[in-house]
Amino acid sequence: MTTIDTPPADDAIIEVDGLRHVFKSRQGDVVAVADVDLRVNRGEIFGFLGPNGAGKTTTLRMLATLLPPTGGEARIAGVDLRRNPAGVRDRIGYVGQEGGSDPNVTGRGELIFQGGLHGLPGADRKRRAQELIERLALEECADRAVGTYSGGQKRRLDIGLGLVHEPELLFLDEPTTGLDPQSRARMWDEVRRLRDGGTTVFLTTHYMEEADVLCDRLAIIDHGRIVVEGTPEDLKRQIAGDIITVGVSGDVDATLALVRVQPFVREASVEEGAIRLYVERGAEAMPVLLRELDAAHIAVTSLSMASPSLDDVFLRQTGRSLRETQS
Repeated sequence: MTTIDTPPADDAIIEVDGLRHVFKSRQGDVVAVADVDLRVNRGEIFGFLGPNGAGKTTTLRMLATLLPPTGGEARIAGVDLRRNPAGVRDRIGYVGQEGGSDPNVTGRGELIFQGGLHGLPGADRKRRAQELIERLALEECADRAVGTYSGGQKRRLDIGLGLVHEPELLFLDEPTTGLDPQSRARMWDEVRRLRDGGTTVFLTTHYMEEADVLCDRLAIIDHGRIVVEGTPEDLKRQIAGDIITVGVSGDVDATLALVRVQPFVREASVEEGAIRLYVERGAEAMPVLLRELDAAHIAVTSLSMASPSLDDVFLRQTGRSLRETQS
């Protein structure tokens, strides 16, 4: 695993060493999480980015005490995960992908009931429910059955249920899956407000844009292993320069051999039938590239240039595109 900008341990709210989970099946053991080491800093939004089946949710469920680890150690807000899971639960909130609200109960009723589960006195339950209703902009629907809520309203209520007991750390598993763009942007704003208010947020996502714009730091996970970790900007900075993608008619491999020896090309490969070039200065390299291809009588069918993205980081680390895994 490549690590960039790892926070000091004394600032960590999550400290994980060798965390592992193996599922038993008739076909044999399935390693879902393979010896994960992780540090999450207090007061940050930390993201787990990876395709479905990468081990994101399994890791989150272990850290939230919902699934026992097969191996490894973890401390959550200073509490040992294995020895004191109840102490961990007192300090965290957890919002799963599916949510847990009853469609026949009002949002206010769900929040009050959740307060009771956490031992809040009756008056405090009502006060806390009202605080969260106002904070999460649920006033218009708070006294309606949850089954009448929009997707965005349900997800905001789910977050409210995770915040009733004012946890130090909130786990969000794929918090914006299925939301429309406006609801997703509103959810991002709420997550930022949580961070700004002092709550550490650990979220999983398979949306690259979400990880890029929302997370202070992130880890890319694939096949149960963290392959790289750092801030979004630091991760993208590993891929210096620009990326030119060229589609050609004819022999792609022969064209690759021609362009990869050009002095401005640092790396070259074939991805999805097109040639992908990592170059230092794309605007200067592109006309030179076109002249070389024209001189070799190679017809260009497509041409594009872009700055590095988190998908490029994933491709560099795993050999395949994160976009491919979502199709």
